[in-house]
Amino acid sequence: MKILVDIVHPADVHVIKNFIWEMEKRGHEILVTARNKDVAINLLDAYNIKYTIISEARKGLLNLGMELITRDLKLLNIARKFRPDILIGLMNPSVTHVALLLNRKSIMFTDTEHEKLINYASFPFASLICTPKCYTKNLGKKQVRYDSYHEVAYLHPNYFTPNPAVLEKIGLSENDIFIVMRFVSWGASHDVGQSGLTMEDKRNAVKAFEKYGRVLITSEGPLPPEFEKYRITVSPENIHDLLYYATLLYGESSTMASECAVLGTHAIFVNTLRLGYTDEEEEKYDLVYNFNDEMTMGKESLKKALELLNSSNLRQKGKKKGELLLRDKIDVTAFMVNFVENQLRI
Repeated sequence: MKILVDIVHPADVHVIKNFIWEMEKRGHEILVTARNKDVAINLLDAYNIKYTIISEARKGLLNLGMELITRDLKLLNIARKFRPDILIGLMNPSVTHVALLLNRKSIMFTDTEHEKLINYASFPFASLICTPKCYTKNLGKKQVRYDSYHEVAYLHPNYFTPNPAVLEKIGLSENDIFIVMRFVSWGASHDVGQSGLTMEDKRNAVKAFEKYGRVLITSEGPLPPEFEKYRITVSPENIHDLLYYATLLYGESSTMASECAVLGTHAIFVNTLRLGYTDEEEEKYDLVYNFNDEMTMGKESLKKALELLNSSNLRQKGKKKGELLLRDKIDVTAFMVNFVENQLRI
């Protein structure tokens, strides 16, 4: 069978890569199209996944709208030639539009409740919408819930084994205390109207964390000169090895916070956006701590971070919590493979 997979964000590459490899092993023909955003293309290259670029990421609502039209047209042209049986995407309107026009089935995976523009532009046209069980919205008959998180698709022990070699490259060891800070660019559609750490918050956190260990910063956007010395230099495909060994994550990215939870690393998530999966990772597993109040989140999140850094055996406690999480959650890649193959038979 033929399956078209469209990549719009770097995180998509991680979520879908094992699915692509497994489906190819089973004899299915996979065609991958991609959006040139951040390190998405670098990741596809690193994993030796062949792809066709169909758009460049743009900023601003008007430009995002223009990009969507471009993506739809280019994807339609490619799909007409490829003639896929199913089109698959993560939070991806173009997949649903093109599938409908070609009378094909589309399967969309999403975990972000407040992705309003993307949801409005895709849900009415999608054949099926797969969401984590903790997704807080009811999407009706099209919705298929599974008890896990996107991040388990690539960080489950079936697919991921941490490699300490990443630490040697940056002068660290497994016993060193280090804090990873993650800043987002606020250019995604779900970021409209949302906010996170102020520059003052970031400065205060860096200054406080340096008293405990090494500070490493990863950022979607440019860093001010004062933060450049903290920039992470490891390659994108090795970032999860770093997160596994980290003492703590502090930042604005829900995806990276959830990645840390799955890896058994405590994470502070500072963002006015609320998400079902990060809420569950706090309430059920005590691995992510959410700070969403714009007026207090800078100070309160730093207070919680320092409380964690001052606690004993933080890493060991986190790994035990992570083991519990993984016992509870299903292998998302296995779910995707079985689900899509079943749909191909219908």
